[in-house]
Amino acid sequence: MYVAVKGGETAILNSYRLLAQQRRGDLAVPELSIGQIRSQMKLAVDRVMTEGSVYDPDLAALAIKQASGDLVEAIFLVRAYRATLPRLGETRALRTAKMSLSRRISATFKDVPGGQLLGPTYDYTQRLLDFTLMAEAQGEVSSPAESGAAVSVPVDAPRVVDLLNQEELIEMFPEPAGDPAPKDLTQEPLRIPADRPTRLQNLARGDEGFLLAMAYSTQRGYSHTHPFVGEIRLGMVAVELAPEELDFPISIGDIEVTECEMVNQFAGSKTEPPKFTRGYGLTFGHCERKAMAMSLVDRALRAPELGEAVESPAQEQEFVLFHSDSLEASGFVQHLKLPHYVDFQAELDLVRRMRAQARSEAPSNEQENT
Repeated sequence: MYVAVKGGETAILNSYRLLAQQRRGDLAVPELSIGQIRSQMKLAVDRVMTEGSVYDPDLAALAIKQASGDLVEAIFLVRAYRATLPRLGETRALRTAKMSLSRRISATFKDVPGGQLLGPTYDYTQRLLDFTLMAEAQGEVSSPAESGAAVSVPVDAPRVVDLLNQEELIEMFPEPAGDPAPKDLTQEPLRIPADRPTRLQNLARGDEGFLLAMAYSTQRGYSHTHPFVGEIRLGMVAVELAPEELDFPISIGDIEVTECEMVNQFAGSKTEPPKFTRGYGLTFGHCERKAMAMSLVDRALRAPELGEAVESPAQEQEFVLFHSDSLEASGFVQHLKLPHYVDFQAELDLVRRMRAQARSEAPSNEQENT
């Protein structure tokens, strides 16, 4: 055992050096800057911010660079940094109904008030490789307005759920008395059963790939839902803080968010008439697929409170919430790379003894022939 670990520190230091060389790559190629990653790999930056629980594009871009593009590792770096930050206060709930929109679509109403804003999306592309992108850009960089980049603008766009609520066709969630603060998963461990605010926190930090698979399963029959995209909103929203020394809230800045409201049919129960129910998703930046998956899984996890049978993985709180975190999952899987020499030797000895015992108890060939 001693021989196996001797010289391990030197090997680890050499691994750091090789990792730095791999990250930098060919020295003849210009090094990526944080600004380039932030502006040209926006969707990756937004995912790292969302699952890392820190809204800071520069830090997310730095993490992506340091992790050589491994987003799960980048999320780990951002969360580790987040744990060192002091908590100076708590902001008020975001008023997403008042966001300045750069994208807003609804799959439930064609002529939705406020109109459909396609904005930046891959939805209408042909998914063919654009080889012109391999050519180096020529000329001066244009401004966002000149290049046709998405610009958030104030739009009078009532929520689709508010339209349905005019006929009392959809469930509504009035603000509870006193607006109690939700549990903070970054400060307290997850416990099952978890209330909806806690579940939404968990899903917002959850791995996009896992949530996408869970959401897909709900549409293939592993849940009793028939979802419609009520509305997807992408835009800038004000972050407000209410200092104790002031009697009014103040805006401390704007952040970009993606919000998804999923509408699902509900057949009713003994206490509730038939109506539409809702699933909700909210992310930092432009993370549309994640917000949609989050809203589908949120609705599936509400099965017990709606009196629906819990029969599918996506409806199981413990299964979804304890397996959705990419850091927990990655750590548990990757720890298998660490030395397990003692454990394996114990199992190796056990298997050898079991085989020896099986041979000694097996009938001889002569007895079998008899």
